[in-house]
Formats: sequence, structure tokens, C-alpha cells
Amino acid sequence: MSDITKIPVSIITGFLGSGKTTLISQLMRNPQGRRLAVIVNEFGDVGVDGEILKGCALPDCPAENIRELANGCICCTVADDFIPTIESLMTLDPKPDHILIETSGLALPKPLLQAFNWPDIRSHITVDGVIALADAEAVAAGQFAPDLAGLEAQRAADNQLEHDTPLAEVFEDQVACADMVLLTKSDLASETEKEKARTLIAEAAARVLPVIEVTEGQIDPRLILGLDAAAEDDLQARPSHHDGAPEHDHDDFDSAVFTIEELATAHDLTARIERLAKEQHVLRVKGYAVVSGKPMRLLVQAVGSRVRTQFDRMWTAGEAKQGRLVVIAEHDHLDIPAIKAVLAG
Repeated sequence: MSDITKIPVSIITGFLGSGKTTLISQLMRNPQGRRLAVIVNEFGDVGVDGEILKGCALPDCPAENIRELANGCICCTVADDFIPTIESLMTLDPKPDHILIETSGLALPKPLLQAFNWPDIRSHITVDGVIALADAEAVAAGQFAPDLAGLEAQRAADNQLEHDTPLAEVFEDQVACADMVLLTKSDLASETEKEKARTLIAEAAARVLPVIEVTEGQIDPRLILGLDAAAEDDLQARPSHHDGAPEHDHDDFDSAVFTIEELATAHDLTARIERLAKEQHVLRVKGYAVVSGKPMRLLVQAVGSRVRTQFDRMWTAGEAKQGRLVVIAEHDHLDIPAIKAVLAG
């Protein structure tokens, strides 16, 4: 079968809260004639990102073309989840013209790339490109490490010291595997912060990569779709910290789901999440909440101490009107009783 018949796939990777869902939502609204399909992988069992994307479903990307994988990181569940999902998309009529895969913030893209060489799917799809998203402000501030400045100071004092953290390795693996980096939320970062982020990206990259500043996912689709990278055939040029390892896991990270009581105001929850970032070293919070007197559900997305909330839709008839949040932290920092106490106010 000629490569020209293969369906192109774009892998959208990036650290926690870097804007992957926002980007895909924008691509769904502006497909430029392509019939899209989307696979979204989440860490934690509250399907926030998948539900957001289904709310953006349009004729060129209907709800049935959007598939969620919530049984674990996509790079660890290739045989059980990813391959069957790809095969199910191949049975759609009409078939998609382009598939977008949103990985979880903890996923390593290279093991996923390797899956595209599986005989059952290799003749049908090709990786058009790996797009890594990097939150300009968070990267500049070292959000992928608990204390980047402290680690750098220790490294300067002792060249033999192991200074990489699990978060740094995730960031580096995502950038090293990429064909392009989008520097997201650039409107929130100063020129100095953006320059620092670009420096860190260049240090992590395996080769010179284009870096494009993006705000609210707004980008011309022609810049990121149609790269024709055939990345599955280019694995040697995409080094990983895990090359040579038979498998990897994510025991360095953990998540828990918390039920929260009705809030007096949205600000109450924002203040509590900011406390979690400062006191409990929480990396990511996402989910829903109930606000007293409000008929709409409050959508919550937080990266560190930066919290974004919005009322996204009405509570539906028969739906349990209850707040639920996924909290993600490094394993040693997931203190469930302490987090529960902070969220309870």
C-alpha cells in the first residue's frame, strides 16, 4: 500500500496544563476541510478533557469521532487500549482525514511512536508530526521540577550530582521527540520568561526545532498539520531517557479524586487550590464544582498556583450535582488527608 493512502496522525504532547485541549478545540473549529478524529488520554478518572472536546463537536469532527482513553497513560497501555481504538476509528464511514491524539501530561511520546510500527496499523496510518506544547510561564519558572533553582545550584557545586527529576525527564522526552514546539500562554509571560523558556527548550531538543508562540490555542492549522514527518520511521533521531529500557512506569506520579462540597463562591476554590500548590506541592488540579446559587457547573483547571475557572454548562436533569476534582502530584507529595483538609476549607 502506498504511503499516500495512509491517514496522518498528529501527536499533541506537553506537560500538565500546557494547553493541549485548547489547541485541539481550535483545530476542531477550523479543520480546513479535513474530517477529524480525536483520541484523548487523561491521567485520573474524571474525564474533563474528553468532555470539553465533545462539547466542541462539529460536522467535521462529530462526537462519535472523539474517543477517550482513561485506563492509564497511553504510552503504557498501547496493546490494550491504543491499538483497538485506532482500529475502531478505521471502521468509521466516512473515515477520518486526520487523527489528533492528545496525550496525558505524563505520557512519553516515544513509546507511542513505536506503536505505529505494529503490523496491524502500520499500513493504514502514519505520524504526520509530534507537536510538543510548552507553557511559557511555567517552563520559565521550572514547573517541571519542584525546585529547579535549588537543583541548578547543587549541580554547580557538585558536577557528579544527579540533578534530573522525573518531571524534568518528562519535559525533556517530550521536546526531544517533537517536530515542533508551541510556546503556549505566551500572553501571560514576559519577554524575559519567554526567552528563558526558549533556552530550556533548545537544551532539551535533540535537533533545532521551530518554536512558535501561541495564545489560547490560536494557530493557523497549516503550520502544524501536514508536516509529513513519518515520525515512526525516524525514531533514532528522537532520543529518550528510557531508550533501552524494556518498559517504564509512572510510579513517580500519583493522582486521587476528591469530592468537594458546594462552594459559596468560585474564589473560595481558587484560594484553596493556590494553597495546595504552595503547601502540598500539587502539580495539577482539574474537575468540576458546584457553586451556591449558580445553575451552571464550574469547570476548574489549575497548573501549580495558577487557577482558571469558568462556568461551562448547565447541570443536566438527573445528573449528580456534586463537585469532583482530580489532583495530581509527585508520589511523595500526594498527602491525601492534608489535601482533603485544604479542599474542605
